[in-house]
Amino acid sequence: MLTLGGVAFLLVCVFGVFIVTGGAIIPLLKSMPFELITIGGAAIGTFVAGNSMHDIKHTMGGFKKVLRGSAFKKTDYIDLLCLLFYLVRLAATRGAMALEPHIERPDESPVFKHFPTILKNHEATGIICDYLRMVGMNADDPHQIEDVMARELRKTLAEELHGAHSLQTMADGLPALGIVAAVLGVIKTMADISKPPAVLGEMIGEALTGTFLGVLLAYGVVGPLSTRLRGVVEEESRYLEVIRAVLVAHLHGNAPQVSVEVGRKMVPNPLMPTFSELEESIESLKIAT
Repeated sequence: MLTLGGVAFLLVCVFGVFIVTGGAIIPLLKSMPFELITIGGAAIGTFVAGNSMHDIKHTMGGFKKVLRGSAFKKTDYIDLLCLLFYLVRLAATRGAMALEPHIERPDESPVFKHFPTILKNHEATGIICDYLRMVGMNADDPHQIEDVMARELRKTLAEELHGAHSLQTMADGLPALGIVAAVLGVIKTMADISKPPAVLGEMIGEALTGTFLGVLLAYGVVGPLSTRLRGVVEEESRYLEVIRAVLVAHLHGNAPQVSVEVGRKMVPNPLMPTFSELEESIESLKIAT
């Protein structure tokens, strides 16, 4: 909602000052719908032409992230660290094979069922199970696992950022599309050059509306949306980085408490639980297995 509030404040300032300083709003409003159709239609057309259907749907889904912000709160990170603590402690005390019932069928595991939010996150659950399964297959070189996980998470982040890149590309093209609309308006004006100056002045004003809208949409709407989407995606990517940090620390032979502390340090600062908060959550963790 903060994003919508910022856009609304932008529009109030731009058009409000224009009206207060004596600007003629009627010609602007008269030409704006047609200019918006020209510029917006051209922008949407270039967006569709330059992306696959999967990327288009992905970008459209990104608007939900822009409005709601990051999907993860402090409690989500605490739950994740508690789950990872339980799993690495089980592996440390009973061996990697003790994890098999949980990672092979997480839907039936009382450990994962204790954290339903994580269980619903198929991406996070998949990464946890996949790499713990690799450890059970004697792929326990921490450097190799860390490298493989890092490459997978970079790939995932790059794919998630495609929507932000597409919006930024659209923002970069909007000023030029605004000029296209303005040039069409000038051509229309030149065709009626014999009309009175008052009429020509209004027609030129309508033509310049295209340039105005192209720049406003680029730097005042689409560009900020792209920036916001990129920020949300990068913040959400830290959730998977916490998993990588804990598992790699475990493979390096650290105690479960140390491993989750390493993971806690990867949580974004505004959402990072304190050492005491995490310790209390771990101590109160009771899972019937």
